[in-house]
Amino acid sequence: MRSLVGLLAVVAAASVYLYSLSLSLPAAPRRPPAAHIHHEESGEPADSSGEPSRLKFPSDLEELRELAELLQFYKTEHTGYVLLLFCSAYLYKQSFAIPGSSFLNILAGAIFGPYQGLLLACVLTTVGSTMCYLLSQTFGKRYIANLFPDKVSMLQRKVEENKDRLLFFLLFLRFFPMTPNWFLNMSAPIANIPITYFICSVFIGLLPYNFICVQTGVMLSEVASLDDLFSWGRLLQLLAIACMALLPGALIRRFSQNRLKLDVPSQNGLNTEKKVQ
Repeated sequence: MRSLVGLLAVVAAASVYLYSLSLSLPAAPRRPPAAHIHHEESGEPADSSGEPSRLKFPSDLEELRELAELLQFYKTEHTGYVLLLFCSAYLYKQSFAIPGSSFLNILAGAIFGPYQGLLLACVLTTVGSTMCYLLSQTFGKRYIANLFPDKVSMLQRKVEENKDRLLFFLLFLRFFPMTPNWFLNMSAPIANIPITYFICSVFIGLLPYNFICVQTGVMLSEVASLDDLFSWGRLLQLLAIACMALLPGALIRRFSQNRLKLDVPSQNGLNTEKKVQ
């Protein structure tokens, strides 16, 4: 019970901090064009004082694009604040295993560009996942084991079987997830995965995924409308990016076929163990 109260206290403190930070967005001399048009279309009067709308996590591409334009506008004069807000929001989602990190990766590319955006996405993914690991280790091991006994048991067994090549096994799980990343982040301390291996597997294993999302964000910031994002030229560019990003995964998969012990789904829907020397 004490661990649950401690976890709730951490979540509450982080939520209050992030909410307070979002409310302190500096006033601007004027609204960015997209936000101004949005208010006119919705029948809401534009605030002549330049006070921004309340920030929230985007739930679709249109909201993501509007938020990207708003933050790009503020980044010109308040770079430090925008960076702090983005990092705080990203770590909040990753630390508490909240879905939607792909939107923030895309937002990183749209706001910070291809290189800074990719670096930010990789570092924040790693730090946030590590914080999730530590929170689980400190507060949630018993609850996670009780909620997902079969999945935790399977992960513990596969970690033990592949302990001589554990880093490659973890990289395989990141490139070709047999279980969601949020679950792997929370259950890693229960499976006795060393934190150093965990950190390396997150940074390297999620690099292709982060790369694709950030490049999508860069393209999103360059198009005039969402329809342009699905033009043949843009789709071919995305295809080329995806092929480049999948190359490390293909190499890991080739290694895994010869070295790792994995569960392979059989035709009757049950998992059968594949052992390769």
